[in-house]
Amino acid sequence: MTDLLSSPRLLGDGTTIAHRPDWAWLPPGAAPTDADLTRAGRQAEQLLAGHGVTYGADRADSDHHWRLDPLPVVVDEPEWARLDAALVQRAELLDAVLHDLYGARRLLDDRVLPPTAVLSHPGFLRPVDGLRLPGGRELVLTATDLVRDASGEWCVLADRTQAPSGAGYAMEDRRVVAQVLAPVYRQASIARLGPFFHALRKALVEVAPPTAGDAPRAVLLSPGPGSETAFDQAYLASMLGLPLVEGSDLVVRAGRLFLQGIDGLEPVDVVLRRVDAEWCDSLELRAGSRLGVPGFVHALRRGTVSVVNPLGASVLENPALLGYLPRLARAVLDQDLTLASAPTWWCGEERALRHVLGRLDRLVVKPTVHGPRTTTVLGWTLSVAEREELAARIAAEPWRWVGQEPVGPVLADDDGPRAAVMRTFAVAHAGTYTVMAGGLARVADDAVVTSSAGASAKDVWVLASQPAEPDAAVREDVAGAGGRAVGYGISPRAAENLYWMGRYAERAEDGVRVLRAVADRWDDYHRSPGSAGGRALEVLLTALTPAALADGAQAAQPADADAAHVVPRPPALRDLLLDQGTPGSVARAVRRLASSAATVRDQLSTDTFGPLARIERTLRDERTRVRARQQSGGGLDVGPVPPGSVTAGLRPTLDRVLESLLAISGIAAEGLTRDVGWHLLDAGRRLERAQRLVAMLQATLVVRRPGDVEDLLLESVLLAAESAITYRRRHQRGADVASVLDLLVHDRTNPRSLAFALDRLLADLEAVPAPRSAAQRDHLLHGVADLVAELDTVAVGNEVSEDGRRVRLADALGSMLWRLREASDEIERVHFVRPAPSRALDDLWGSTYGDPGEGGER
Repeated sequence: MTDLLSSPRLLGDGTTIAHRPDWAWLPPGAAPTDADLTRAGRQAEQLLAGHGVTYGADRADSDHHWRLDPLPVVVDEPEWARLDAALVQRAELLDAVLHDLYGARRLLDDRVLPPTAVLSHPGFLRPVDGLRLPGGRELVLTATDLVRDASGEWCVLADRTQAPSGAGYAMEDRRVVAQVLAPVYRQASIARLGPFFHALRKALVEVAPPTAGDAPRAVLLSPGPGSETAFDQAYLASMLGLPLVEGSDLVVRAGRLFLQGIDGLEPVDVVLRRVDAEWCDSLELRAGSRLGVPGFVHALRRGTVSVVNPLGASVLENPALLGYLPRLARAVLDQDLTLASAPTWWCGEERALRHVLGRLDRLVVKPTVHGPRTTTVLGWTLSVAEREELAARIAAEPWRWVGQEPVGPVLADDDGPRAAVMRTFAVAHAGTYTVMAGGLARVADDAVVTSSAGASAKDVWVLASQPAEPDAAVREDVAGAGGRAVGYGISPRAAENLYWMGRYAERAEDGVRVLRAVADRWDDYHRSPGSAGGRALEVLLTALTPAALADGAQAAQPADADAAHVVPRPPALRDLLLDQGTPGSVARAVRRLASSAATVRDQLSTDTFGPLARIERTLRDERTRVRARQQSGGGLDVGPVPPGSVTAGLRPTLDRVLESLLAISGIAAEGLTRDVGWHLLDAGRRLERAQRLVAMLQATLVVRRPGDVEDLLLESVLLAAESAITYRRRHQRGADVASVLDLLVHDRTNPRSLAFALDRLLADLEAVPAPRSAAQRDHLLHGVADLVAELDTVAVGNEVSEDGRRVRLADALGSMLWRLREASDEIERVHFVRPAPSRALDDLWGSTYGDPGEGGER
């Protein structure tokens, strides 16, 4: 096993061993064994999944799990002290360079820096020239990617100044490793990461504009849940106590930036951005951008808002600057640069161009700006023809390219070649820079380290001579003085995602309950289609799970079956559980639930993501089991389908999924503050429950069936509505339509009843500010409540038309369902600023709610 980043160790003969893990600093017998590390790796994987840690765009077909090697990188205290000082010097140098480039530009006038290398770089933004941050520093947050060179010394590969990512991952890695290697961690004296985040909180206060007064308000601007580092952004926002916002949540009015809260505009004083600068303003930077805020640069010019890092800071990421940093340090700081960079040549200079072209087969060739046709190239991996093509491209536009010596050992172990990079972080604080005592290390089974290609992360332990004191509680608020809390409301985007999170959670839970009821009836009666149970099963399949049938009408009849009653072909009930592509499936609802939760991670308890991960793992394991069965010849969809295989093993999977869904419900009920967001989440759940309950009653009880068939249907409905035990306790003589309707429609003590759902829904909406008139919304919901109150369950249950329909019940349920659908559209219009009405629901009952093809789903 290789270790390319930890501090080298000396053997007894004085030679060094630089690439093996070493635990000599631990007490005797405390070092972890290989078995300990294997176990820790498995536990880390489970914890990361349970915490919802991801990297990469959140797509259903992508593997975006964060990978963590529990074996930490260990750096000695003396070596880290030297590295810390060097990183502070580097940050101060880059800050001074940034200050000059958007100010006097003496470095360009004196040719210390080639003007072409800077002014041709797209990171140099002329619209922000001359703008200054309060607080004395321009570069507030910086990250540096390091490797060890062949001699074991630290060497810089790149500086990250645009919107450095990874600090949140570093803290999450630390928490996981501290848990899975607890015996080691407890005995180690390791520097803590907390002071860095405390310094970052203070830095945001220090750069606030004078208009902010003594209580500046800060937000973290994110590109959205589709960003590769969405978890990192949400985690950092939660740690700093900042609202996680997107460009659509912000607006500029009269030269000032505001958050569009659900109940009005709220001023924003500081923006910690994770959106690249050119996308931050569609008026003055990149036309057509939807990630930023039109007028953002205007607000910066007015001095009413500060942004960290400042727009234009990405000019420092230009790799062309690496070769000039030593002379910049002497010119600006009057010091020698302590931390060397990888030898780099900018091809915009003739001598450097000749050097690079003459050594293409031995250099790493990098574009000064990455694009679709300009990516990093390892020269030694190219054929002769490919090198000739690259040389021609470089010669045509030499200012766009640099050549860099490969640095850092790429060693081979039992698993193949490995390379490693460590990212460190520094933040401007108290007149200097505070460096995170650790960082984010990444190891790859390749010569290039990228998380998108599957590199594994490592925690970085900096040994300390004194035991680390617990982090002091940060009492002061990011924007508060005298203990006064300063917070924000909730944006319409976040509000909508919480509302839909509630709906998807209820949709998934209801879907599981329906599938359990249908699967139980299938197990009991699919072999006797002519019996009362067989006919009840037929109704349940066609009324509640039509998407599971090939065409809703085909039938397969056993030889001994009654010709008058047939059971449809074995349904694909598993697809309604497992297949994300099947309309109305549980898997589809769970996927959307997870996406909604990821979007509002900063609003939720971290415990929410453990049950979500268990659901996805349960569904994935069941899919694997089904595929294995199909491949072994016992397929569910190939050739004749054994009737018993339709639901074989389905119930345990349904039970496990339901258990986790109930955990999510409990966390929301008991772990979240009763604020506007919680009321919207609960409102979504109540509305979804009301709609699905009415639709189920409409699909099963409107047509009168023979007594024994109807008894089984009523029992199935009670099971699906989680009310069977209550009903049996109250009605020992058996089920009838009127008493079932009383329990499921009228009974306000039954949390599964329509009346209970409406009461909660109306109470929730009353607690939510309404930026538009809510009269029509309330009129519709009160109309449903009136219909519930007026429903004579005995009369509608007994009054049957000549064609066997309970017409008054059908009319009442149809009117309720119509009003609930319209109320759903009104909630969207009133609270979420949607120009178009909400689309049809994707549900388990297909045409019961309307054809999903007519508008799809959210």
